[in-house]
Amino acid sequence: MKIIADVDKCIGAGQCMFTEPELFDQSEDDGTVVVLISEPESELLTQKAREASYVCPGRAISLVE
Repeated sequence: MKIIADVDKCIGAGQCMFTEPELFDQSEDDGTVVVLISEPESELLTQKAREASYVCPGRAISLVE
């Protein structure tokens, strides 16, 4: 799986970061999403990426299987 973040859609709510801080952070400049691990290998991180994509209010996170 690959995590793709669209910073143009990101509203900076931080839900992704709160869901899994090992995968996501926020830019200090504008608060938009920063992907820390674009291709998680563990099943737990893969599940957390799916959860973060689901809770993102701006629908800025997409997953490519």
